[in-house]
Amino acid sequence: QVRLVESGGGLVQPGGSLRLSCSASGNIFSINDMAWYRQVPGKERELVATCSSGGSTNYADSVKGRFTISRDSAKHTVYLQMNSLKPDDTAIYYCKTNTKRSRTGNWYDSWGQGTQVTVSS
Repeated sequence: QVRLVESGGGLVQPGGSLRLSCSASGNIFSINDMAWYRQVPGKERELVATCSSGGSTNYADSVKGRFTISRDSAKHTVYLQMNSLKPDDTAIYYCKTNTKRSRTGNWYDSWGQGTQVTVSS
């Protein structure tokens, strides 16, 4: 079983920056993709950014040029550096990992509990 714990959320003014972290713990043999999602009340969860095991990244159009996803495989941690934040970035941010417990095990997704990001003056 994999546990994901997000941190780094909070209240920030427009134009400010935040750095989110998500650390995975438990019986982890390998981690494939890692990703950040966000969700606001009444709307579906939105994919923000992904980072593959090979380091390839993808971003939602709304955050390109402002957000950067990265990972530290040794620490089983994924980060989201958020710059030039806008009020529309306000949401609960969730991390997701795709992991396996052994070489022959199945891949499965794990989700964090989410961390609130509020961008307001």
